[in-house]
Amino acid sequence: MNKNTAVPAVKEHKEHSASSVGSLHGEVWLTVQSYQAQSLLRGRRASEAKSAIVGLVGFADRLKTLWQAVRQDDPYADWWLIKVEEGITLCRAQLGQLSEQVNALLTSYDCFDITVAQSRQPQRISLQFANPYAFRAAQLLAEYDRIICTFMTLRHLGVEIPQTLEEQFKGSGRWLRRVFALPQDYCFCDVDRCAILQSTQRAQKARERMGDVPRDILRGDTLPSLRPIAFRMPALNDLSDSPNTAANEVVL
Repeated sequence: MNKNTAVPAVKEHKEHSASSVGSLHGEVWLTVQSYQAQSLLRGRRASEAKSAIVGLVGFADRLKTLWQAVRQDDPYADWWLIKVEEGITLCRAQLGQLSEQVNALLTSYDCFDITVAQSRQPQRISLQFANPYAFRAAQLLAEYDRIICTFMTLRHLGVEIPQTLEEQFKGSGRWLRRVFALPQDYCFCDVDRCAILQSTQRAQKARERMGDVPRDILRGDTLPSLRPIAFRMPALNDLSDSPNTAANEVVL
C-alpha cells in the first residue's frame, strides 16, 4: 500500500526537476484617498507661473538611471543613492512623528466612535518599480495620505489643533517633494571608479557637475544599504594599463 502511493510522488519530482523554475512575478498596488497625495503621484510640469514638482513616478523613473549606474560601478550613483536613502529615512521619521501627534488627537476624542475619512472614489495605482527605493518612497506617500485623511477628519469634527501641529501639517508635503527631487541632481557621465582614479576626461566632467566623490564612498567603505550588485574595489593593477596614470591619482 505504501509502496504504491510512493511511486507517483517520485515520478512527479523527476518531472519537475527536468524543467527549470520560471521567474517570480507579483503585484503591488497603492490606494490613494486624498487629493494632496494624488497630486504627488505624477507631480507637476513647469509653467511660466509655477515651477515643476517631481512626483513619485518621476522619482522612480530617475532612480532607474541611478540603479543602472551602480551596476556600472559609478561612485556618483552610490553617493546619490546614499542621499536618497538618508532623505527617505529623515522623511519617514518626520511623518512618523506627525502621525503620532495626529492620531493622539483623534484618540483623545473618545466620546465618538470615529472612522477616519476616506474617498468615495480612491485612486488605485499599480506600482511597477525597478528598485526598492522607489517602493520605500511609495510607503512615504501612503503614510502622508493617511495623515491627510486623519487631519481632515479632525477638522471636520472641530477638534482644536495646536498651531505648531498645523504648521507641520502644511509643510509635510514639502518633506516628500524634497525626497522626490533628490535624484534629479545626478548626472550620468558614464564613469566608474577606475575612471575617477585615473582622472579621465569623463571623470573631470563628472567632477565639474557633481563635485568630488567623498573618499569613503570611492573606497567602498560607505555604500547604500541596497545595491543591485556586490561592491568590488578595482585592484591597482587594473589601473596600470594607462601610461598617463600618476601615482597620486590612484592613492586612496
